[in-house]
Amino acid sequence: MDLTLHRRIRSDIADRILSGEWSPGFRIPFEHELMAEYGCSRMTVNKALAPLAERGMIIRRRRFGSFVARPRIHSFVLDIPDIQAEILNRGEPYDFELLSRKVRAAHKRDAEELALAASGEVIELRCLHRSSGRPFALEERLISLASVPQARDADFTGVPPGTWLLECVPWTEAEHRIRAVNVSRATALTLGIDPAAACLSLERRTWRRAERITFVRLTFPGEAYDLGARFAQSDPTGALDQAADPAAAP
Repeated sequence: MDLTLHRRIRSDIADRILSGEWSPGFRIPFEHELMAEYGCSRMTVNKALAPLAERGMIIRRRRFGSFVARPRIHSFVLDIPDIQAEILNRGEPYDFELLSRKVRAAHKRDAEELALAASGEVIELRCLHRSSGRPFALEERLISLASVPQARDADFTGVPPGTWLLECVPWTEAEHRIRAVNVSRATALTLGIDPAAACLSLERRTWRRAERITFVRLTFPGEAYDLGARFAQSDPTGALDQAADPAAAP
C-alpha cells in the first residue's frame, strides 16, 4: 500500500504542475502538510518527492520547502525565448503583425505535421516581429489543436503566439535546431533584406509529456540575432552550488 501511495502522491503533484495549476516558483505543500493530507509517513512523502526533484520538476530547499522548477530543455545554450520580452528588455519599441492564420488538416505526406496533428487539425500562423520599426524575425508556426484546443479561439492579432503559449500552455520538453540559411525572395522581401544576405533559422518543437504542442521556425536577419553561452566546469560534489545558494546552506 505504501508503494502505491507514494506513486499516487507523485502523480498528483506532477499533474498539478503539468496542468499549470502550480506554476514555476510555486511552493508546493510542506512535507508535514502532505503527510496530513495523505495520512502517510515522512518516508512516503520523500519517496514521492525525490524522483520529481531528479527529473527537474521541483527544487527542494532545506528549511524553505519545495518549489516548482522552470522547465528544462535539451540544450546547453538556449531557453525558450519570448521575442516580445527580449526586445522590450533591450529598451527598444516592439510591434508584431499577424500575416496569416488558418486552421487545416496536416499534409498527408509530411510526417512532422501528421505527428503534431495527432489525427486532428493544426493552426498555421505566419507572423512578423519588428524591433524599432525594423523586421526582426519571421515566425512560421503550427500549433496542434489536439493538444491545445483553446488555441482555436485565441486572438493572435494582439498577442504573439509564442508569448501566448508560454503564458497559457505548460510544456515539459523542447528541442532546438539552429542553422544558417539562404531564404527565398519572398521571405527576404518580408524581412527587408537582400536575398543573398545571411539569415539564422531556429526551429523548435515542444512537448507536454508525450503530446506535441507546437512546431515553429523563426528566421532572423543575420545581423539581428546572435547566440551565446557562459559555461563553468562542473563540480561533482555540488559544493559550488551550495556555496552560491544561501538556502542550501545547513
